Amino acid sequence: MPGFFSWIADFFTTEKPSPPPVAEARLFNSAKTTEPDGTAADEQGLTLQLEENLFCWLLDTGPSNLRAEQISSDSALQELDYRLTHDKMEELPRRPMTLPMLMRALSDEAGDRQKLSQIILGDPALTDQILQVANSPYFRTGDHTIESVDQAVFVLGMDGIRNVIAAAVMRPMMAARNSREALFAQRAWRWGLTCARAAEFIAKLQNEDTSAHFTVGLLPALAYITIRRELQQICRAQRGGEPDVVLIRNALARYQWIACQLIAREWSLPSKYHAYLMAVECPAPEQEQTALSDGMVIGSREVLRHAHQRNLPEEDLEKIVRLSKEQTNRVRVALKAVLSEGAKG
Repeated sequence: MPGFFSWIADFFTTEKPSPPPVAEARLFNSAKTTEPDGTAADEQGLTLQLEENLFCWLLDTGPSNLRAEQISSDSALQELDYRLTHDKMEELPRRPMTLPMLMRALSDEAGDRQKLSQIILGDPALTDQILQVANSPYFRTGDHTIESVDQAVFVLGMDGIRNVIAAAVMRPMMAARNSREALFAQRAWRWGLTCARAAEFIAKLQNEDTSAHFTVGLLPALAYITIRRELQQICRAQRGGEPDVVLIRNALARYQWIACQLIAREWSLPSKYHAYLMAVECPAPEQEQTALSDGMVIGSREVLRHAHQRNLPEEDLEKIVRLSKEQTNRVRVALKAVLSEGAKG
């Protein structure tokens, strides 16, 4: 009775089911439906071009390599899908121990600076990271070095220190572990900071929560390095080798927003952070682009421009953001300043 035994055996199989076909939620998603003149389709083409340019830079490769046929990687993607959807990610960054206390202190508008300083000083590693980040070109407000946590809180203010804390918490998690990932980690961190500052600047123009937008603007970069490390672990276990650029690119494009949501959940971030991420991943029909989505677009273009990489023409940028030309220029000028200072440092 081979059919009967085959039926019984199905109950004991350990093989993971193949993941369902996934419609990739792109890095830059538009909620607009296609107009008769093909406007939305044109915008999608521009965002796909920007995404490809970004991946070429992050992965240090050319367009032809990214478009090459994927070879023997279905099992790796299948395993990655399983780990993401079954809470089995081994490289998912764990929530920093001091994060809940910090978030409570930062969300208390009546809270005093001394209490916040005490929480930070209770974690020497975090204290060191905060001072390094506060003195980086992305945050430093003048020529004077910030030498203490109290001074950082005083000089930067509560909104500024919120962003410094978010960057300081994530920075060690994105530090390169070895020479193989050094360039990717360095570029992903620079890209993440640039997009986060862009989202923050836009949120300020629109009277939205600047700190929340800065934090969620950093999450895609952290998600990228998390996915890359998980994929590397899977490939080494399955075939004793490293993932190629096509596999890495496909994994990042397919799972970037899922990984962002997992990190936000693991860290117990407020529900509005999840909402900001969801509005970019799956925008509702005809939904206006958000500060985060526009920040990701402008930040990506500016970091590529500064690195002298393939990029979108300036006139095309105006077609895929909802900001006025004046607002877009203000954000770009601010980003150019921090990127230029970073290069000097």
